[in-house]
Amino acid sequence: MARYTGPSCKLCRREGKKLFLKGDRCLSDKCAVARRTTVPGQHGAGRKQIKEYGLQHREKMTARRYYGVQEKQFKSYYVKADKTAGVTGENLLTILECRLDNLVYRMGLASSRKEARQLIRHAHFTLNGKKVDIPSIICKVGDVVAVKEKSKGSEKFKALIEASETAVTPKWLEVDQANASAKMIAMPKRDDVDFPFEEQLIVELYSK
Repeated sequence: MARYTGPSCKLCRREGKKLFLKGDRCLSDKCAVARRTTVPGQHGAGRKQIKEYGLQHREKMTARRYYGVQEKQFKSYYVKADKTAGVTGENLLTILECRLDNLVYRMGLASSRKEARQLIRHAHFTLNGKKVDIPSIICKVGDVVAVKEKSKGSEKFKALIEASETAVTPKWLEVDQANASAKMIAMPKRDDVDFPFEEQLIVELYSK
């Protein structure tokens, strides 16, 4: 299935919550979720009560859209999380948090994960000193993500690096603002995920 290329705000409206897909716009009075509380479509205002499967499906779609992951890839993450020791739902969120595009976003060098993916695909970053252009790479403890030296001089990255100085970064990342880089010093834990997921619903959905 092709990646969704329509309006990002429609995805937030469909889930009925802010997924922060548009960066600063989501924090302004222009946010579509704040202005229009109904789901997209002509029947949005007549939304019926959601049953158990619907709740599970919506939670899965919320997680997928929040991290920008397609169904096949998301399911592969779930299978990996299920085979890993520990709580499956928490393992799944840990894997998603370790994606390269999420690291770039958490560093404060992108206003959204969508922008982070675009910047990575354009090869503006290095991973452990090597050029990288795959947003879905799962990083591990000890990995260092940095802006390429050539890219640091662009007006775009000058603005991003300046903005990142005030960004709140997670404790599992050691950010070097001066060099526009970050080192993953620990695996993210459930408490480090700042979105109110009900991951158990996702586990129940895939366990059927």
